Amino acid sequence: MSLRPDPGSFRDPAGRVYHDGDRIVRAISPQGIDDWRAVRDTGLLDRLAAQGSVIASDPIDAPADFDESHEYVAHPRLPFISYPYEWGFEALKAAALLHLDVHLEALAADVTLVDSSAYNIQFEGPRPIFIDVLSFRPYQEGGLWDGHRQFCEQFLYPLLLEAKVGVSPGAWYRGALEGITAADLRRVLPFRQRLSPRVWKHVIAPTMLANLARKKDQVEVGRDVAKPKLPKAVLEAMLRGLRGWIDQLALKDQVTVWGDYSSATSYADEGRVAKTALVGEFVAAVKPRMLWDIGCNAGEFSFVASDAGAAHVVGWDADTNAVSQAFIEARRRDAWLTPLLADLANPTPSQGWAQAERPGMAERGPADALLALALVHHLAIGRNIPVPGVVDWLVSLAPVGLVEFIPKTDPQIQRMLAFRNDIFAGYDRDAFVAAFTARARIERIVPVGESGREMIWYATA
Repeated sequence: MSLRPDPGSFRDPAGRVYHDGDRIVRAISPQGIDDWRAVRDTGLLDRLAAQGSVIASDPIDAPADFDESHEYVAHPRLPFISYPYEWGFEALKAAALLHLDVHLEALAADVTLVDSSAYNIQFEGPRPIFIDVLSFRPYQEGGLWDGHRQFCEQFLYPLLLEAKVGVSPGAWYRGALEGITAADLRRVLPFRQRLSPRVWKHVIAPTMLANLARKKDQVEVGRDVAKPKLPKAVLEAMLRGLRGWIDQLALKDQVTVWGDYSSATSYADEGRVAKTALVGEFVAAVKPRMLWDIGCNAGEFSFVASDAGAAHVVGWDADTNAVSQAFIEARRRDAWLTPLLADLANPTPSQGWAQAERPGMAERGPADALLALALVHHLAIGRNIPVPGVVDWLVSLAPVGLVEFIPKTDPQIQRMLAFRNDIFAGYDRDAFVAAFTARARIERIVPVGESGREMIWYATA
């Protein structure tokens, strides 16, 4: 057995995570064993795993050449790992609610959570699941919620930024991996929002305490608030209050360019029918376990792929409204689609400690198959990326794919060129086909629609 340590698992002295084929192995150190056993013996983790709220943990023997003083458990490997700065509003909201629900169930079993990291949540399709079983500890009566600030910075404040200000937190969050601070959120909240008792309690008051700590000697401040007690009933009420607040949060009314793509597209009905049929045929032939829909918009063709047999679909799109719509629809259908936010001309990079803690988009691939429908012109014309570069990138993401080409005569591109000079001499069908011919085998070229749109079915092996 050859176990590979996860580069993002090093901060918790209670344990470490390793990759082992189709499972994840967690080593629990002597420092964490007593708490682990106490929590395990309550039966809480088994109940939450049976509900699908928390990852399953099966005890195993120590792997060869591993420390016998540790305990070991195995978790099932999730199909894909994503990060909070890639989640749309609805996904982050679902993750926050799961975190609060898990904490409340834990408290009912005299267990608590010692942190509130959003990175402890992952998604199976649109369903959030809690993955860090070492975050659970036996509850001590009167103990504070140590993870309150972290929950606010990584869940609540990004949600408030989008719900109350109308600003998507993704780029900000990606640049500040630990979340958004109370001080920063306070600066951008409208004045009337600051008057809310909830905002005062969870945003303004923490900022004032932080300012007080900077002005006074920290030891003196520590004496002022020494050994506070928080009865369990008060903690539970606090969690339920946050849950109710977050559950009511909704996106501000806003219009984005592609958020209503399905009704604004230039496809005639017969073009959409042909495109749908080809996507279904492609997926049925390739049978991908993991398919990436690059430029998924609201997920129309992601769902076609899922219905045709793709086991898992990850959608990527830059439009926050579209991604949230796709997430809501995936939950309604119970489809294995995880829609994520990404600027496809600036995809998620590898970052964190040693630029390895949070792998970038490409490092989490390649996928088994790829869809890139109505995308190439956005990169080649919208972002001035040469067609060969676009094709290089797409082919690197999956060994087989279906990629759409839209000619300049199409109304979509005519609208894009209406207020700019056409400097894109390299954007034409022949250049597009030549770029694929140089990098892959073209299986088929299929016309879709009356405007000259075509789909290229490529394979590299």
